Amino acid sequence: MVQGRFFCKVVELRDQFHKTLELPFSEVLRQEQLLTLLKEFRVSFRERIYSPCVTLWMFLSQVLHPDQACDAAVARLLAFRVTNGQKPCSADNSSYCQARQRLPEALVHRLVRDTGADVHRQAPPSWHVKGRPVKIVDGSTVSMPDTPENAAAFGKPGNQRGLSGFPLARFVVLLCLATGSVLESAIGPYRGKSASELTLFRSVQDRLTAGDILLGDRLFCSYCDMARLQKQKVDAVVRLHASRRADFRRGRCLGPDDHVVIWQKPRTRPEWLSVEEFAALPDELPMREVRVRVNKLGNRAKTLVVVTTLTDPTEWSREEIAELYRQRWQAELDLRSIKDVMHMDVLRCETPEMVRKEIGMHLLAYNLLRSVMCAAAEEHEVRVRELSFKGVKHLLEAFCQSLINEPTEHLEALCKILLKATTQHRVANRPDRYEPRKRKRAPKPYARLKLTRDEERKLCA
Repeated sequence: MVQGRFFCKVVELRDQFHKTLELPFSEVLRQEQLLTLLKEFRVSFRERIYSPCVTLWMFLSQVLHPDQACDAAVARLLAFRVTNGQKPCSADNSSYCQARQRLPEALVHRLVRDTGADVHRQAPPSWHVKGRPVKIVDGSTVSMPDTPENAAAFGKPGNQRGLSGFPLARFVVLLCLATGSVLESAIGPYRGKSASELTLFRSVQDRLTAGDILLGDRLFCSYCDMARLQKQKVDAVVRLHASRRADFRRGRCLGPDDHVVIWQKPRTRPEWLSVEEFAALPDELPMREVRVRVNKLGNRAKTLVVVTTLTDPTEWSREEIAELYRQRWQAELDLRSIKDVMHMDVLRCETPEMVRKEIGMHLLAYNLLRSVMCAAAEEHEVRVRELSFKGVKHLLEAFCQSLINEPTEHLEALCKILLKATTQHRVANRPDRYEPRKRKRAPKPYARLKLTRDEERKLCA
């Protein structure tokens, strides 16, 4: 039973918690896995308070806690050590900050990949679409402190002038539709050459496996990318790019607003493709185009064309293609959970390396929370997408200390209550809901800071 597996994980992690300060609800992240990865990345450390395991768990608790300050994380460690009869550590956060800098960036990225893959593998076949895994690609941006290092590495938007702007980092994630977990991620600058979401996606495209179905927006609709996906035996469902025009009078008709057309290979080679790779692409590519009419209030697009490599009408009907593309919106909801619920929209780190680590730790914590949601969904036979991510996060924050301090004989009942309470935080079924993008409470009428604070203070004096 899923409940039994979850209980065993909690007992194991609770016992390790008193040794390495592990999070009791991280059911897919094991100490043995961490030690193996530390050896693989050749991370050497002495027996100290801020060992790599302790530092990693503190970093995780920091991104999960409403107060993400380093002082608050060190205060929680100090209270934990005193409560368990250990020697108190210093309340100063300098040692902890240095320990975070020692964590390899590649280690954090590897943990995100491994935990996401573990959650993806645990999904029952019934959670997939016609037995095939569906993955979604999408991107977003995050803000960070305005330091010279961050500004040089990531850049600022073109509409920000003077000292009032903040650097932005662009990131792309590959999500599992069934579980919502992050399978892969890529981080890059906001501006500059090769800084688009499409370029970042190409750097993680090898994480797709044969038989997958990829969902994406119109940005990912290009001949070369579709041909490369077909070479990997990966099907795609994307929206038609604005530079292309769909003419349903041509091609092989499959029904009303449904046909198969032949795309021709472009004559000029894109700069991002090598001569050998471009020559290996096929000269023609059959693509299916489906016109979807949206007659619902609140939707911006009334008519859109969906392009897919699923060309067999007997296996995939026109309605199924349209409904599958509609599931792409789940990526927007998952990104909202990562950025808003987990407070990743504005980062705190002041160097590019730590910014990338902070993004990775948010994604790692997100995968750990998703693992609990999947365990609860499988145990109580509900869909993961019906559960509220924010409600589950609040539950785990409330149950954290109880899972640590509860006697072992009472722990199984506590896990049962936790999983059942997780399924009670449901998202209402609102498929056609629309809301105005307006705020009722106006922000405080402070002027924006245009100069440095020293110059502003001189003006005030």
